[in-house]
Amino acid sequence: MVRQHAAAVIDFTARLLPDRREAEEVAQDAFVKAFRNLSSFRGESSLLTWVQRIAYHKAVDHLRQRRPYMVAIDEVPTLLEDEEMVMEREERILLIEEAVDRLTPDDQLLLHLFYYEDRPLRDIAYIMDVEPNTLSQRLHRIRKKLMVMIKQKENGQQ
Repeated sequence: MVRQHAAAVIDFTARLLPDRREAEEVAQDAFVKAFRNLSSFRGESSLLTWVQRIAYHKAVDHLRQRRPYMVAIDEVPTLLEDEEMVMEREERILLIEEAVDRLTPDDQLLLHLFYYEDRPLRDIAYIMDVEPNTLSQRLHRIRKKLMVMIKQKENGQQ
């Protein structure tokens, strides 16, 4: 189980946790819990989705227990290094990425699973332990929020 799904689960937890080592530890804890509770796996989803659900809850617990993540200002990458050479499309992509970075880790994970991994809402709902309709509404609100954030940034507002 670990050999087959380790990379996917670590990548999954890394979306919620900024430190790669923390993400690996949480993924390992999730596999231990999954192994110990393997008899409770009912096949309602794939094994990977089930482990990711466990990993999600472990990561959320981990985030609640630790201090806020701090980054030194000189470590923050410059978004637009040469503004004259950046095309309008690239600027828009950077604005979107910046707006997404300002979302909560839960919202970032939802966007990643839905748009980048093309996971069905039913799988995401199972992982995040919410109803698919709730996630659909949440995706709608997140898209609206991103539009507002991007427009504000384009107009020079924070």
